[in-house]
Amino acid sequence: MKSAVIVFPGSNCDRDAARAIERITGAAPAMLWHKEPDLPAGTDLVVLPGGFSYGDYLRSGAMAARSPVVRAVTAHAERGGLVLGICNGFQVLTETRLLPGALARNAGLKFRCLEAPLAIVNANTAFTRAYRETRETAIPIAHGDGRFIADEDTLERLEGDGRVVFRYLDNPNGSARDIAGIVNERGNVLGMMPHPERASDPALGRTGGAALFQSLLEAA
Repeated sequence: MKSAVIVFPGSNCDRDAARAIERITGAAPAMLWHKEPDLPAGTDLVVLPGGFSYGDYLRSGAMAARSPVVRAVTAHAERGGLVLGICNGFQVLTETRLLPGALARNAGLKFRCLEAPLAIVNANTAFTRAYRETRETAIPIAHGDGRFIADEDTLERLEGDGRVVFRYLDNPNGSARDIAGIVNERGNVLGMMPHPERASDPALGRTGGAALFQSLLEAA
């Protein structure tokens, strides 16, 4: 699998994501600065990592969504290429409208950093096939703007189309319908607030996110 991790000013989980990908796939991803106009030829997977791109100025993910490389990421998604947005990356994906809804301030207006138990709602996506035998997992979160919101029609459509992929079992941020991760209509773009890259190495004592990267390897 050929992959690329986008690096924005303020990214702080880009190296974590790269390490998780390399550990499971055996191939190090390209680290792509946000001003690059194109993805490396033959890229299968693009990861928009967590962090605080542009210091969350204006609105989380709003400025990063207008970086030159995002046009290439959008074109990649439209071709059917795999895109994974984690935490701030999820925020960027909603700002580009590759995914519906928005990420708002957490309920209670407090930053939440903890191990979040999750249900795998749909184990038939390119991101979750390796979870078919274990329909629950635990993956850390660390965010202040992680409350997923959308109008009722959008929420009904997401539920009805099986596009809710991860759901909080103990909602830590007030997300609508406990939503922790969703995919686009085509199923090749996933946005999630939990950090699977922080739960993919036994040396860290957490492996709940490893199956996501294994799923991507199999899909690619």
